[in-house]
Amino acid sequence: MTLATRAVAEEWMDADDLPAATYADVVADLARVNRVTLAARPTLAFLRRLTTPGRRYRLLDVGYGDGDMLRRIARWGERRGVAFDLVGIDLNPRSEAAARAHTPPDTAIDWRTGDYAGLAGETWDFIVSSLVAHHMTEAQLVAFLRFMQRHAAIGWLVNDLHRHAFAYRGWPLLAALFRWHPIVRHDGHLSIARSYRPAEWSAILDAAGVEDARIYRAFPFRLCVERHR
Repeated sequence: MTLATRAVAEEWMDADDLPAATYADVVADLARVNRVTLAARPTLAFLRRLTTPGRRYRLLDVGYGDGDMLRRIARWGERRGVAFDLVGIDLNPRSEAAARAHTPPDTAIDWRTGDYAGLAGETWDFIVSSLVAHHMTEAQLVAFLRFMQRHAAIGWLVNDLHRHAFAYRGWPLLAALFRWHPIVRHDGHLSIARSYRPAEWSAILDAAGVEDARIYRAFPFRLCVERHR
C-alpha cells in the first residue's frame, strides 16, 4: 500500500455485526497498545499546560473506546490536585459497555452513547479526542473542529496518528511481538494508513476556519492538533 494518499477502507472493529464480547476484547487490547505507545503523554501534557491545581474543570472525550484515556486523566488529576468532571461520548454502544466494565466503581466518569453534536448545549472547558480523527472523513473532521472551536472554553486537543512509512512498516512487528488481537493487528496497520499528515491538517483547519491551532508531532509517531484561548 502506498501512503502518498490517505486510505479510506473501513476498520474491522467498526463492523456493525461485531459481537460485543469481541469488541470488548479489541478495545481492551487497544488500551494496552496505548500504554506501550505512550498515547496519553500528549493529552496529559496539554492539560498540564492549561490547568491549575485546586481548580475544577469539565472535560469531554469524544470517541472514548475502552475509556482508558479518561481513566488516565482521572488518575493524573488526583495526583496533581486538579479536579475534573469527566464525560465521554461514543457513537458505539459497545464502547459504553466495555468502558463501564473496565472502570473501577470509585472512578467518577459519565459514560454516554451518542453523537457529540448533541452535547452542544452543555458547557465544556476542554474537549479532547484520541485515535478518533483518522476514523473521520475530511468533512466530518471539519465539522468536529468547528464544534470544538465553538464549545471548548479553554482549549481542545486532537491526539492522533501520523501517516508515516516507518510506523506503517514497523507496526506488524510490534503487534506480533505483543501478540495483540488479530483485529487490533489489522486495524492498527490500517489506522496508520488512514491517518493524516501535517499538510493535510493545515488544509482541514483552513476549511474549518481555525487560524491559530498548533500542529505538532509527539513521540512515537503521533500527530496532534491543539488550540487554546
